[in-house]
Amino acid sequence: MWSWVRSGPRWSRHPASRVLHGLDWVASRPSIAVTVVALDLLWVVFSARFEFPTRLESVFQTMVAAVTLAMVFVIQHTQSREQAATQRKLDEILRSLPAADKSMITLEAAPDDELRAAARTHRDAREEARPE
Repeated sequence: MWSWVRSGPRWSRHPASRVLHGLDWVASRPSIAVTVVALDLLWVVFSARFEFPTRLESVFQTMVAAVTLAMVFVIQHTQSREQAATQRKLDEILRSLPAADKSMITLEAAPDDELRAAARTHRDAREEARPE
């Protein structure tokens, strides 16, 4: 069965989140990409055959704009959720390592100057670690 239809902890998510992830799962299939390209080519051939009627072009542009806008929200939601989960996993790794700098866990909420200072510190550490 599809991974987004499973029961379990995923069902505790908001229904809209499940729908958006389902759309992302469907839209990311190669067969969907091939189908969309084929339909686009068919539309162009059909429009060319009938000398690009204004009404058809208007419908096509409206459909493309609507699908594009919807997919922007689907992709943003999916990536945001996956990024948050990845961040929690990285935080857990930092918490579990005894020699890790625990201040890195809160770095996303740090002021810009603190973020730049951490970047300099890590850049310097990389430079020191490089073999000559």
